[in-house]
Amino acid sequence: MGYEHTNSKGKSYYLHQKGRLFFFSKSAEDGIDLPEGYNVIENSRTGLPMLKKK
Repeated sequence: MGYEHTNSKGKSYYLHQKGRLFFFSKSAEDGIDLPEGYNVIENSRTGLPMLKKK
């Protein structure tokens, strides 16, 4: 199981990667760990998590 983020609304999202694209999904299958040099931020309006370089 990879990196899990629970947002401010209480929903859990898991980090995935497809090529150079990182994305969050509600599915825990094939999740990856948080890569070095990245922070997780949350969209204040929708509550969706996003990666941001440090």
